[in-house]
Amino acid sequence: MSAAQTTTADLPPARQRTSTGPGTGKTSAPGPRGRKGPGATPWLLLAPCLLIIVLVMGYPLFRLVSLSFQSFGKSELWGFKDARFVGFDNFTKVLGDGVFWSVVLRTIVFAAGAVILTMVIGMLVALLLQKVAGWVKALISIALVASWGMPIIVATAIFKWIFDTDYGVLNYLLSRLPGVDMIGHNWFASGPQGLAVITLLVVWGAVPFVVITLSAGLTQVPKELEEAARLDGAGAWGVFRHVTLPILKPIIVMLTTLSVIWDMGVFPQVFVMRGGNPEAEFQLLTTYSYKQAFVVNDYSGGSAIALVTVLLLLGVVAVYMRQMLKIGEVE
Repeated sequence: MSAAQTTTADLPPARQRTSTGPGTGKTSAPGPRGRKGPGATPWLLLAPCLLIIVLVMGYPLFRLVSLSFQSFGKSELWGFKDARFVGFDNFTKVLGDGVFWSVVLRTIVFAAGAVILTMVIGMLVALLLQKVAGWVKALISIALVASWGMPIIVATAIFKWIFDTDYGVLNYLLSRLPGVDMIGHNWFASGPQGLAVITLLVVWGAVPFVVITLSAGLTQVPKELEEAARLDGAGAWGVFRHVTLPILKPIIVMLTTLSVIWDMGVFPQVFVMRGGNPEAEFQLLTTYSYKQAFVVNDYSGGSAIALVTVLLLLGVVAVYMRQMLKIGEVE
């Protein structure tokens, strides 16, 4: 067969795709520049979720912002007076209040302690689950999911019974130890001790999610890298620090950020544990905002406190996004 008689079918596949038709001057397959983007499909799929978010959160957030710049109390609520625009007066009053800053400090310490305990306990349990038999792991996972799915009010009621002054099971068990008398001990007699109990309640409810997420992440750690580290002389801590931890870093950053947001927004645990009226030493930002709005009837002041809390949480989100950008999770 001569060169002039060679057809497209006789060419290799790669040349078939790039051969040109007679008189067209175009290739049969478009190049990279001919590819189309995803278009509007992702936005159409996200539209229901975005609509729900706007409907559920849009108006409350707008109302929160508008109230924080107004003078709005009980008289305005019942229509006896018209709300007045006061600019930044509510924020000036809140930020100049020493009680507010003590509540902020207490909230930060509380959230930091809860997050650290949650992440440490969650990591230890997740690592231990990799070493046990399959049926033991399954039973523990079922128990974790059951405790995670328990309503907060139910969990709080259980903890109130455990730490009850007169009928608490913890006081009874501790009193069985030699030389220990905890009968009638009030765990909420002081703020730090009572907040420690509430911290345990928060950690108990948050650990299952952390354990399940970290366990899923640990399955993605290549066993070859761990074995190579052991052959190089690394111990258990060395393998965890130089192999496991870097691979789990995106998950740890995500879990830590979510835990900070959740723990700074703790409300029902404190509110229910203290019978709906938390004392001054138990006030966190959420309960303090509630007290100012619905107990003192200063709705604009409570809104200003809530808005400051939102801004603080946005700062946490900004730190999270920066960390994600650094480790290449977001482009």
